[in-house]
Amino acid sequence: MISLNTWDILIIFGFFAITLGIGIYVSKSSGKNSSEFFLSGKSMPWWLLGISMVATTFSTDTPNLVTDIVRTSGVSGNWVWWAFLLTGLLTVFIYARLWRKSNVNTDLEFYELRYGGKPARFLRGFRAIYLGVIFNVITMSAVTLAAIKIGGIMLGLEPWQTVVSAGLITVIFSAVGGFKGVVYTDFLLFFVAMGGAIGAAYYLVNIPEVGGLEALLSNENVKDKLDILPDTSNTHTLITLLIIPLAVQWWSSWYPGSEPGGGGYIAQRMLSAKNEKHAIGATFFFNIMHYALRPWPWILVALASLVVFPDLESLQQAFPIVADDKLGHDLAYSAMLTKLPAGLLGLVLASLVAAYMSTISTQLNWGSSYIVYDFYKQRINPEASEKRLVAVGRISTVGLMVLSALLALLLQNALQLFEVLLVFGAGTGLIFILRWFWWRINAWSEINAMFVSGILSLLFKLTPLGDYLFATETGLLPDWMEYPTVVIVTTAAWLIATYSTSPESTEVLNSFYKKINPGGPGWKKVVQEAKAEGTELDTGEKWSVPKGIQAMLYGTVLIYSLLFATGYWIYGRWTGALILTAVALISGSVLILKWRQIKATIT
Repeated sequence: MISLNTWDILIIFGFFAITLGIGIYVSKSSGKNSSEFFLSGKSMPWWLLGISMVATTFSTDTPNLVTDIVRTSGVSGNWVWWAFLLTGLLTVFIYARLWRKSNVNTDLEFYELRYGGKPARFLRGFRAIYLGVIFNVITMSAVTLAAIKIGGIMLGLEPWQTVVSAGLITVIFSAVGGFKGVVYTDFLLFFVAMGGAIGAAYYLVNIPEVGGLEALLSNENVKDKLDILPDTSNTHTLITLLIIPLAVQWWSSWYPGSEPGGGGYIAQRMLSAKNEKHAIGATFFFNIMHYALRPWPWILVALASLVVFPDLESLQQAFPIVADDKLGHDLAYSAMLTKLPAGLLGLVLASLVAAYMSTISTQLNWGSSYIVYDFYKQRINPEASEKRLVAVGRISTVGLMVLSALLALLLQNALQLFEVLLVFGAGTGLIFILRWFWWRINAWSEINAMFVSGILSLLFKLTPLGDYLFATETGLLPDWMEYPTVVIVTTAAWLIATYSTSPESTEVLNSFYKKINPGGPGWKKVVQEAKAEGTELDTGEKWSVPKGIQAMLYGTVLIYSLLFATGYWIYGRWTGALILTAVALISGSVLILKWRQIKATIT
């Protein structure tokens, strides 16, 4: 446990005051109507939305998660989430413009645009609760769990004390300021969080126990953790850490913030953009910052923690106040922060608070938008006034905060929850991609995939069946087969459901095509049948997806090159760093040319 001096306290309380002040300042405009409260009138610029996306995904549980991964699997273990870059860049160059064209208020409203009848209505209402409440509360509880561990190690706080103190101001400015308050405070939170992460990494690498960067990289506990790519001679590691994430995971799994086809709070920000160009610019900026640059300060602290706290026993000895059920490798990040000096400690604590507030406020506003637009207005009170909708939004914001705080008190570690969420959406991702480009996808496809994936993940992760089927030594199948199994079974189930049920009506399909103009061979049948009946759907606009995929590939090379180059510069591997920097410059130049071609076709 540490003690805060006057400067630390002033920095933290000053930060609280500013964020709360922003929420109060924008409260009047945010409370005008539901569109202002949840989408800020769809008038946001790309740079503000991009920074908001980055700030939202900072989160207090992310450095804990990265630390857990690095300590147990090495730097290469981060491919479990680095692989989602492919999803992110498809959203940038293909789906951002489609979402903006839809002009819906939430991505769940899309269901009654793309599908029709009772199945579409059920899907929208059910997922409003399934995602807006259940999934959202689980995600927020992981963030709050990280705050509990930070509060316990650094300040000696009881879990309930951390939950109350961390959540109170967040829920106040979220409920009062709405989406505009969230985005405006994110602008401040981004710089505070980034500054704190970099400052902490620089200082902690140079403390006497670590001895500087050169000593860190040559330490016996660290040397075998440095590789950015998994060991190709270890088949199990290669399959689990690289092949499955890159070959299957990125397109097959629905995961908050990395949804195939776009969705969730990323879609909320795209829908709030001024136009298609601003939606694309925001998501591209987010992907560069999220994958290429931001991970390294956390990775450096995680590596340094292996020198100071090489195992769980050393962590337990250093922090006996931590309960046994909360002890894990993710604690090492917070443990390292206790070694920061006054002043910097205050800044880093403020940065952690910033990360917490940004993520929670976004999740609260996004989840509340589902409850208001997709459940309350659709099922409970279709004639509700704008004033009533805003009021329900504020009440649901508070309710979601309370539920997530209660669940956080029961959880143990962030990696445990990450794995459950990852499997929970396995096999559904392909639907979120194909529903834009294949007319045959219908509401039953999504309903079937959602239930099959959810049931399988619960059986495998929360019952003895998972250990019986998938285990390194005793299971019928190797443990790395668990995720592909869920993907294969879920995909087979929704394909059967798709072909054994009727397609959406001609009226629904034609209406969707007119509004979105998705184009491509997957809609050729619909366009031809409409033309035969005297309805012209083809506008003559060239299908933009091939150029978008090309841009995605160049962007992937650019961002992964930046990610690797940054690591090699840090490691002192100069030749590799120079080559990768050159690759990044070349791919970036080609991407600029490709972007000019794409930009000419959008508004």
